[in-house]
Amino acid sequence: MTGDDHGGGQVTYQQQSTAAPPQGQAGASPAIPPQAPPPGPQGRAGGPDGGPPRRTAWAEGVDRLRAGATTEPGRLRIIGAVLAVLVVAFGAVTAWEMTERSAAADDVLHSSQPLSADAADIYRSLADANTAASSGFLAGGQEPAKTRQRYEDDISLAADKLVTAAANSEPGSTSAKTITDLNKMLPEYKGLVERARANNRQGYPLGGAYLRYANAKMQIMLEDAERLYTVENQRLRSDYDDATPYPWIAIGAGAVAIGGLVWAQRRNYRRTNRVLNHGMVAATAATTVVLLWLVVGHTVARAGLNDSYDHGVRSMNTLNDARLASLKARSNENLTLVSRGAETKDVVTEAGKQTVDTFDYDFEVQMKDLTKKLAAAADLADDSTGVKPVEAATGNMKVWKQRHAEAREQDQLGNYQGALARVIGSKADKPTGECFDNVETNLKAALTHERAEFEQAAGDGRGAMNGLVVGAAVLAVLAAAGAVLGIGRRLSEYR
Repeated sequence: MTGDDHGGGQVTYQQQSTAAPPQGQAGASPAIPPQAPPPGPQGRAGGPDGGPPRRTAWAEGVDRLRAGATTEPGRLRIIGAVLAVLVVAFGAVTAWEMTERSAAADDVLHSSQPLSADAADIYRSLADANTAASSGFLAGGQEPAKTRQRYEDDISLAADKLVTAAANSEPGSTSAKTITDLNKMLPEYKGLVERARANNRQGYPLGGAYLRYANAKMQIMLEDAERLYTVENQRLRSDYDDATPYPWIAIGAGAVAIGGLVWAQRRNYRRTNRVLNHGMVAATAATTVVLLWLVVGHTVARAGLNDSYDHGVRSMNTLNDARLASLKARSNENLTLVSRGAETKDVVTEAGKQTVDTFDYDFEVQMKDLTKKLAAAADLADDSTGVKPVEAATGNMKVWKQRHAEAREQDQLGNYQGALARVIGSKADKPTGECFDNVETNLKAALTHERAEFEQAAGDGRGAMNGLVVGAAVLAVLAAAGAVLGIGRRLSEYR
């Protein structure tokens, strides 16, 4: 090959052959297979074009964040983002916890306590209907219209309360099944009472047997009603347990948010020697307001709810128990005369085993329970308005015991009419029925007072939570905005 001529001389280049030497030729080198491209950094396979491997967006973001953290503007952006997240999280947790507690407090005031009261009314109306039925039976064929009307009113009230309870119970729950059973047994009981009345008007002794059958049916109903009352009271207690605990998660989140804001402002002061950053100060103030509102508001609400339970619910439960003991005692007192010794049972006393009248024995048991409940109700009453009716009921109960003893004495002497007069007679006969009515009237007055006390205290507790959910959310958003603006003001100094 001939190249360019430089300086008159001719330079000759000899082209080398690139062809492979013939097979078997001496000095021929073996063929080398194609080599794979070298692996990428750290032994990873390279990209499709043999270059560096592709990285995920997450890895690239972490690298950018790490690189940004090495500069002051980058650090400020990270601090601003963290503060905003802390403050917003505090507001969200506060709204969540207080929403649950507000709902539970609202259930206490408008759902579970009224349902508990309805369950107590179901029990009371059934027991009172049974008492009225036995009182009317003892009056003979011409049942007093007042007694008859009382029986009808009690049955109607029980039916109405059962409808309300059924509408508010959870389908398939124990309460729903109990209410269904009571609705089935109520007409059966009424039928037995009507047969007892029909036979009693004609003077047939079979009427007493029917009334005892009706009472046996009622005892089953009362057991179911008492079970319903117990379940609703447990539900009420559960709502109190949900409404009163302190929102520790929200309080902790608030403390962390305020700590972060204080730290950021202290850092800003140490680096710039500037005492205040308006945005950060506003964020700290808003967060502090939410935290104080949360702590003080819930403390007031908790105090009100606890007061409503201690001086409202507990008193009402005790008074309801006393009322039920009184009704049971009155029913057993009447049935003692209805049965005329037909129902007996063996009991063990200090004197040994004895055969006693079933209804009279149960009367004594219920009167002992009534005595204990009235003493407990007097201890729970926290003002004179609540104490006076309980004391009046206690006084009437003592007179009731004395008159009952006189009636039993006459009955055991064979003076049935004398005993009957002392139980359901006119006012001149000083009957035990007068004492029972006075006990019932006074206990009802005490219940009305305690229910008003409950509604006042529970309403105050529920009201202390008003606005806290919305207020916490709004102030948290404002605090987050203040923190971001405060950091943004510092960032603007680097532009």
